[in-house]
Amino acid sequence: MKEKLPNQLTMARIFMIPIFVILFYLPEGAHFNGFVSQDHSSVMWVIAAIVFAVASFTDWLDGYLARKWHVVSNFGKFADPLADKMLNMVAFVVLVGLHVVPMWAVTIIICRELAVTGLRLLLVEQGGVVMAAAMPGKIKTATQMLSVIFLFIGNPLYIGTILFYVCVFFTIYSGYDYFAKNMQVFRNAD
Repeated sequence: MKEKLPNQLTMARIFMIPIFVILFYLPEGAHFNGFVSQDHSSVMWVIAAIVFAVASFTDWLDGYLARKWHVVSNFGKFADPLADKMLNMVAFVVLVGLHVVPMWAVTIIICRELAVTGLRLLLVEQGGVVMAAAMPGKIKTATQMLSVIFLFIGNPLYIGTILFYVCVFFTIYSGYDYFAKNMQVFRNAD
C-alpha cells in the first residue's frame, strides 16, 4: 500500500484542479446546478485557495514519502512535475483572467513548462531515464504555488506579487538550467 501512496497523492493533485476552478467560479452560497457562475466571492476565493494549498502540499508530501520509503518511481518522477505544471498553469490562467498577473509573464511560464516537459520526453525517448527535478525547478514550483495562494487571499503586503516575480525569474533560470545541462539530447536527435 505505502509504495503506491506517493503516486496516488500525485493523482489526487490532478483531480483537485477542477475542484479548485469550480470553487473559484461559484458564487458564495451557490449550489452547483449544471453551470458555473461568473460572480466572484472573496469567501469562495479563499476556499479555492485552501484547495490549491492542499493540492500544493501533496507535491511536497508525495516526494517526501517516496524518498523516505524508497519507492521513487519513473511514473512519479514524470507525473509529479506534470501535475505541478497543470495545477500552476490553470491557476495562473485564472489570475490572468482577473488581471491580477500580466499575460506576458504567464506566457513565459507556460512556454517554459511546455518546453521542459518536451525536453523530459526527449530524454526518456533517447535514454529511458526520466529527468528528476533540480533545485532551481523546485524553487520555481514552490514560489509559483506560494504566489498563487497569496494572490488568491488578497495579496497581503504584496507578498503574492513579489513571489510571482521571483517565480518568473526562477522559471526562466530553471528552464535555462535544464536545457544547458541536457544539450546532448539535441545532438543525439535523429
